[in-house]
Amino acid sequence: MATDTEPHRSGHGVRGGTRAAVTAPHLRTDRWWLGPAATAAGLLAFVVYSTWRAFANDDYYAAPYVSPFYSPCLAENCVPMEAGPNLALFGDWWTLSPALIFLILPLGFRLTCYYYRKAYYRGFWASPPACAVAEPHRKYTGETRFPLILQNVHRYFFYAAVVIALILTYDTLLAFRDPEYEWGHMGLGTLLFVVNIALIWAYTISCHSCRHIVGGRLRHFSRHPVRYRLWGWVSRLNARHMLLAWASLISIALTDLYVYLLATGAFDDPRLF
Repeated sequence: MATDTEPHRSGHGVRGGTRAAVTAPHLRTDRWWLGPAATAAGLLAFVVYSTWRAFANDDYYAAPYVSPFYSPCLAENCVPMEAGPNLALFGDWWTLSPALIFLILPLGFRLTCYYYRKAYYRGFWASPPACAVAEPHRKYTGETRFPLILQNVHRYFFYAAVVIALILTYDTLLAFRDPEYEWGHMGLGTLLFVVNIALIWAYTISCHSCRHIVGGRLRHFSRHPVRYRLWGWVSRLNARHMLLAWASLISIALTDLYVYLLATGAFDDPRLF
């Protein structure tokens, strides 16, 4: 019989001695697996699409729009474009897709994000797959060992994600030019870019790391009214972090797809004014 100091083990994960010795993996009768299955399907679809687009190395620019996957484009093999940062800092030795240079920064930010950790822990690793469903692995070490201990670099990826968001904001401003680079244009692509950057910023600043940077380590909020107000705003966004994570992920893919369709000549960018 298990004691308080000896964990009760069955064929389905680890249970503490203070828990009921239930041998079944769970007692739930609802379709609890739909949530993690849908999460896994959504993330897998984005991974497949973004991998294809990142390695395609083509059709990522349609004046004045540049795909968010390829900005900033800092290799010599970049398609010449005036709509975004295009400095050949990496020279001609970089022969792979230029999207692979900086794509790792927003990708690392999302992979180490608290919400995405929950999403892929449940959806792919089943650790655990849902509430009230036992941990299926025989040993649980959390994020104390390699490779999951690398999740602690999330704050540093946050700083990088802010830089990328600033660059994409610049790209969005340039989207208000027409194909001849005259200001005052607004096409359907411009609207997509505006929505996309708004969602990216909302997701980025709703991050738990941003919330801690803004209002963390303060003993008296009354002595820091500005930081307290900012902390309150970020906290309200943080409550919608999951929704913003998915919305921004979808908007990035749709924006890239729109640029791809324009670049391949599938249709012309409808002009709104």
